[in-house]
Amino acid sequence: MRVALFYPWIYLKGGPERTFLEIHKRSRHEWRFFTSHYDAEASFPELKACGIRETSRVSVRRTYGAVLGASARMAATRLDLEGVDALLVGCDGIGTLVTLRNARVPVVNLCFTPLRAVYDEEYRRRHLSRLGAGRVAALAVEAAYRLVDRLLWRRYRGVICISETVRERVVAGGLRARDDMAVMYPGVDGASIVAGERFEPFFLLPGRIMWTKNIELGIAALRRFREATGRDYRLVIAGMVDAKSRGYHERLQALAGPDGAVSFHVAPTDAQMRDYYDRCTAVLFTAFNEDLGLTPMEAMARGKPVVAVNRGGPREVVEHGVTGYLAEPEPGAFADAMAELTAEGDRARRMGRASTERVKRFTWERFVGELDDYLEAVVAGARA
Repeated sequence: MRVALFYPWIYLKGGPERTFLEIHKRSRHEWRFFTSHYDAEASFPELKACGIRETSRVSVRRTYGAVLGASARMAATRLDLEGVDALLVGCDGIGTLVTLRNARVPVVNLCFTPLRAVYDEEYRRRHLSRLGAGRVAALAVEAAYRLVDRLLWRRYRGVICISETVRERVVAGGLRARDDMAVMYPGVDGASIVAGERFEPFFLLPGRIMWTKNIELGIAALRRFREATGRDYRLVIAGMVDAKSRGYHERLQALAGPDGAVSFHVAPTDAQMRDYYDRCTAVLFTAFNEDLGLTPMEAMARGKPVVAVNRGGPREVVEHGVTGYLAEPEPGAFADAMAELTAEGDRARRMGRASTERVKRFTWERFVGELDDYLEAVVAGARA
């Protein structure tokens, strides 16, 4: 079977980009990849083998003008679907607009999240609080977007959500009935799951360095932990910084201070990230309301426990008190979990071993196999 995939922008080393790479590597179907913005040098280099086709290029900026311009271009885009049996739209907001001119084959939504600035109440609150006098205009744009988005969602033959958290957000937004969607978890390479043996005195905070990751929580928690316990642990923050997040990165560096307790590694390679996972005591996951979060799974696959915010997707991955801790998003709660984790010499090791067992239910092999089966069923149903 031949399947086309559209995602608005492929320009990072993020969860969607990793998902597309794994689909390309593991699917039994033939794929054709489209995007409105492709940065081959900033994303995973292996994606170059996917033959990604860039349609009319759009900006990745998140200003209202840039987003409206990108929306107009996506709504007018006609993809080359000659010989294609189905179209998979990777959705995290405006990508749904591409269905306007490309619904001549069955279309399925792979939903990473509906637009967070509209449907994620925590994200929406923070977003609106930053707008000041522009809040009224933003609310008017939001109301219009909700109306259009609900109409476009009716064009999907099927919807796959990457977590139960995302499915509940879709339901709360009035976009789809709960029972009319499937949940399929992205994950890790099953062959890479191995219990770690090295537990050096540092915590790792991996992932994109941007404001939605709430990295200042990790820095403050480390300070509180060191003061309360006297333990000389460090924090390594490792991930990419895109152009719009450089100011945030600079603020974090100032917050970290000059004493070396907190260090940054910008744009680490995959090999360097594996080394950090292999050596750290535990991973911190501070994003304030993540859809799922691949980094906790990646930590667990290397036999490391996770301290994560007790919100959203991490609650579906981390088993509190068994594979790590779910903590309230404030420095004291995180510091307490970090102190408990390091109080006994073998606690982190025991939790790490439990992590490798739990993460076996979240693998790329399982995800891609389920996706292939789902697409085949949709196409068969459309032809019946």
